[in-house]
Amino acid sequence: MLEEYAQFPLFRTVGIDSSFYGPPTPATLRRYASFLPAEFPCVSKVWDRITVHTFVKERYPTKGGEPNPDFLDADVFMKEVYEPYAQNFGGHTGPFVFEFQAIARMAPQEFADRLDRFLSQLPREGQYGVEVRNSEFLSPSYLAVLREHNVAHVFNAWTRMPSIGEQVVVPGAFTAPFVVARALLRPGRAYAEAVEAFAPYDRIREPNPQLRGDLVELIRRALALRIPAYVLVNNRAEGNAPLTIAAVAGLLVAGSDSGETKGERAVPD
Repeated sequence: MLEEYAQFPLFRTVGIDSSFYGPPTPATLRRYASFLPAEFPCVSKVWDRITVHTFVKERYPTKGGEPNPDFLDADVFMKEVYEPYAQNFGGHTGPFVFEFQAIARMAPQEFADRLDRFLSQLPREGQYGVEVRNSEFLSPSYLAVLREHNVAHVFNAWTRMPSIGEQVVVPGAFTAPFVVARALLRPGRAYAEAVEAFAPYDRIREPNPQLRGDLVELIRRALALRIPAYVLVNNRAEGNAPLTIAAVAGLLVAGSDSGETKGERAVPD
């Protein structure tokens, strides 16, 4: 299905989420690459062994509640993730997304400091994004760390996060020479609730004009900054990700036709 997906003109990237549960093998990366056209970058979530602070029993039954010794370990990231991608996925490697699920009992400054030490050890030529699920982590110190390392804040629509629109207007939120956004859930809605409401994802079940407008605004800001935007949409956002993407594209075209994005067409995809 990846080959078919990549042939559709509206889709210029794809999010690889399975890599969150374990790094893809070299054979898997080579197989993915064989189905993709040239200049088709993918956004890959990084193995949670690097981003989980304390093991959750549901995910790690024998280690639930224990601290993760590999949390923000740059050596593990390089060996298990970065190097296999560099050797087997070549020009298809887009931003790596470090998704930090909600972390209890960690102050925003401590998180920013630990993130700073970790990012300082990564190859500068790589593209990275950080997605936080603690709203208090969206602090000036956090954004300053990302800016120092040319790392993107991942604008995310998630249960306990401010809306993408609210994140976009945070001063200094655009921290890298590219943008990453992930439209996942309506704020306040649990993942399991969205699965129950929207499966089998065959149509739009619940249009979300605010989310669509937030994505349009984010894309327009990226265009104004002359930087590429990787916009990923999940089926749990409205019920059918391709139709949500088509609706957002339609709003962009309508805005362009009305002159709202005049002068922005020359920006590279």
